[in-house]
Amino acid sequence: RLSPTAFVAGHTFAFTKSQRLDEAALRGQLTTAGYEHVSQVVRPGEYCVRGGLIDLFPMGSALPYRLDLFDDEIESIRAFDPDSQRSLFPVDSVRILPGREFPLDESARTAFRGRWRERFEGDPSKAGPYRDVGNGIASAGIEYWLPLFFESTATLFDYLPASTVVATHGDVEATGRRFALETGQRHHFLAHDSQRPLLRPDELFIDIESLFIEVRRFGRYALRDHREGETSVGGQDGRPDDSHRENDDGAPRHTSPITPAVETGTASPRRSHSRALPPLMVERRADVPLSRLQAWLDATDARVFLVAESAGRRETLTQLLADHGIDLPQIDDWRGFADGSLDRALGVGPLSEGFLLAGEQPVAVVTEAELFSGTFKRRGGRRQGQATTDVDAIIRDLSELSIGDPVVHAQHGIGRYRGLVNLDLGDGPTEFLHLAYASDATLYVPVAALHLIGRYSGASPEEAPLHALGSGQWEKARQRAAKRARDTAAELLNLYARRAAREGHAFGFNAQDYEAFAEGFGFDETPDQLAAIHAVTQDLVSGRPMDRLICGDVGFGKTEVALRAAFVAASDGKQVAILCPTTLLAEQHFETFSDRFSNWPLRLAELSRFRSPKEVKAALEGMANGTIDIVIGTHKLLSRDIVFKRLGLVIIDEEHRFGVRQKEALKALRAEVDVLTLTATPIPRTLAMSLEGIRDFSVIATAPQKRLAIKTFVRRETDGAIREALLRELRRGGQAYFLHNEVETIENRRAMLEKLVPEARIVVAHGQMHERELERVMREFHAQRANVLLCTTIIESGIDVPTANTIIMHRADRFGLAQLHQLRGRVGRSHHQAYAYLMVPDLEGLSKNASQRLDAIQQMEELGSGFYL
Repeated sequence: RLSPTAFVAGHTFAFTKSQRLDEAALRGQLTTAGYEHVSQVVRPGEYCVRGGLIDLFPMGSALPYRLDLFDDEIESIRAFDPDSQRSLFPVDSVRILPGREFPLDESARTAFRGRWRERFEGDPSKAGPYRDVGNGIASAGIEYWLPLFFESTATLFDYLPASTVVATHGDVEATGRRFALETGQRHHFLAHDSQRPLLRPDELFIDIESLFIEVRRFGRYALRDHREGETSVGGQDGRPDDSHRENDDGAPRHTSPITPAVETGTASPRRSHSRALPPLMVERRADVPLSRLQAWLDATDARVFLVAESAGRRETLTQLLADHGIDLPQIDDWRGFADGSLDRALGVGPLSEGFLLAGEQPVAVVTEAELFSGTFKRRGGRRQGQATTDVDAIIRDLSELSIGDPVVHAQHGIGRYRGLVNLDLGDGPTEFLHLAYASDATLYVPVAALHLIGRYSGASPEEAPLHALGSGQWEKARQRAAKRARDTAAELLNLYARRAAREGHAFGFNAQDYEAFAEGFGFDETPDQLAAIHAVTQDLVSGRPMDRLICGDVGFGKTEVALRAAFVAASDGKQVAILCPTTLLAEQHFETFSDRFSNWPLRLAELSRFRSPKEVKAALEGMANGTIDIVIGTHKLLSRDIVFKRLGLVIIDEEHRFGVRQKEALKALRAEVDVLTLTATPIPRTLAMSLEGIRDFSVIATAPQKRLAIKTFVRRETDGAIREALLRELRRGGQAYFLHNEVETIENRRAMLEKLVPEARIVVAHGQMHERELERVMREFHAQRANVLLCTTIIESGIDVPTANTIIMHRADRFGLAQLHQLRGRVGRSHHQAYAYLMVPDLEGLSKNASQRLDAIQQMEELGSGFYL
């Protein structure tokens, strides 16, 4: 009998040093276990075989591992950094869990389909999950049919060893009953969908009574509530006693997961109190930037472990600390600190917040993020502020360099990177960057001094002028640049003085309301994003007319900056206009803004062809009489007949997409109200200054957590390449875009794709469709009823479908550079690896300009590359 536990046990692998491997058999086993073969391992569930090296990223692991084979024997196993691909530390063994919770081989798919036909009525061929599993695709949400893969079922408790201790926190019984009610309601509303019939909740989840019965098999303790000073005590049946479940007022008692109160099992949890660390952030403008950290290290009696985000960042931190007289020994992993041999250490750890464990021997863990994060807000108790470091502009990781790239050394000027070399200067082998200078001069820079190396951003990389070491050439260039900077600063000072002479509106807002609105953002803001939000807010409250450009790559969080600005302006009684270049982007912004402002007494309207004449008329009247607070629309907002009663803020998304007439209208707006512009690909600096004048500038260059760079490929268009790319996405349960920018032949393309990839569910979207039909298609794709969207460039701006992570562009050589970057940005908006395929008829027959554009977009595939493009 095939059970979930048997599947997990049968597809779990263990590798140890000196073990012999059959590489061909291993490939098949990993594929069956749900692992994907890739060219470079960057996320859990992937593996790669290159000669005698096998890279594996186990599910549930913080780091991937590299197996080095000698013939068919494992010679070494090392953890490595998925960003830089550099080895970190050796391990003796590694355990690999399966990549998914169910089998997808032929027998499992046949069994699934048989149980589906037994369980559900109707034609199964019309059901998306039935078709997907039959085609070997683990579609999104397949876990709702998980029991159909097995002959028996299992729960979490079937996987736990007998020595497990279960901790209960809060009112588990009330939470369980509420969950049962919600799942029952969901089943009632959705069970009659013939395309996605659902199993009953009792077939998917255990009830609260069964939960407590299962818990009784294990050691159990409840958790102390420090605010109430009470203890939640385990009863005989595993439930908390009724006498301890409620406060005097009858309200449920909430507990804190800090101190164990009662232990009923065999385990003996360690008693310790966890506290927050004091502020330790670097003060960039202070005479002693690390004074807070130094003072705390001198005063604390705790053992201190400082963790960097990566091995490369650890080297940079070591140099920074040493420059300020703080010497911390480096260790490879947590075990080097846990053994108690060191009171102070610097290592690597995937933590965003530190903590202080009090006890007989206090232990403090301090993260790099806390040193450089300023006072920025985190979920559950964050504060807003600026966040930046002295190393924002440097090369932060060796993966950012390619052989032959020109670089700038802070003391020696422009050289060319020639790779890494190992040199032994008496203290053992050390890695150095090899830099070549004029006259074949060579400079070796320790990897620990990576912070001294910056990108070269002058002429084309091939024509970068190399400096001569020791000639004074670099110092003269720096002096000339400083003089030009002073001249530019004088010009800017004159312009800003004239701008400041204009009277602006100083917005006011309630700080408590603002914090409540900010809590509606469901993600952790990046430091750059917080800095941009802070700058915009300061502009609005200063009374100086705002004209700020926010530059951030697609998906980096520019919309949240706009939302915060709109809240500040609207809560002060001013009207806000959001100007979008496309109808789809206006529609998506309207949905986003409506969702975030749903709990606030503000009225929103949309001006686009998705709205009926009656709705447009009502919106225009509301804008004129002041009853509409926020309006979102396309270029219609710039019409002469548009009247606002008290317009205070204009937000422009992707200004470069508007024409000359619209730009003239935008210039007129800037003379009257505050303006915030958002862009992923700003036009060149000189053109921007000539067309728009000098404006304030904020860059969001930090990618959201777990975001991966989009892998970009330029390929000759063939049926095989298209089918492979689409099936790669569909088989992992995702969605794909196929860009065909010819409305006249788009239906022919649809017929071709249906024949080529019968597994796909295809819908078509283009700008000549009726607005209601277009809206229906987009909603259908967003709801995952279709898994391939065949479309024109109508999706270029603003379309956000996290489950769509492959885009195929027909005749990519016909698109501009900014357009290619924007289109590529429609995918990769979640933590899944995304792929962009730029299809051309003939790689050899491309024009020079088209070839350069495609080369640039393919090379600039890293996160944040839009600004450099």
